[in-house]
Amino acid sequence: MQETAQVGARRSQRVFHKMRLQAHGRGHDGKKFREVCETVVVNAHGGLLNLTNEVDNGEMLVLENPVTMEEQECRIVFIGEAGKRGQRIGIEFLTPAPHFWGIEFEPSSNGPDSSKQTH
Repeated sequence: MQETAQVGARRSQRVFHKMRLQAHGRGHDGKKFREVCETVVVNAHGGLLNLTNEVDNGEMLVLENPVTMEEQECRIVFIGEAGKRGQRIGIEFLTPAPHFWGIEFEPSSNGPDSSKQTH
């Protein structure tokens, strides 16, 4: 079951979606890593995932969808508190990839032009 959450002026719909995927990049110590991680929330422009490797804000990651084998480059834009499943990491795709997660996202109804009416 998927739940949607809309907060503020988002570029795309957010969906609570658990999915395992492969992440690789450079850790806080500068060493390369590759790990299987799990998403928490996703959207067409990125998502929130749990990562066990310590990383720095602004670092680049490559995510691989294990079902489609598609790879997507992204930037770390948020580092949250560490928990039992790792640290929550917010990522943003370098280019929007609405089909990467295997979900059809609804167009955002709260974009910059959503309050304008056409006659």
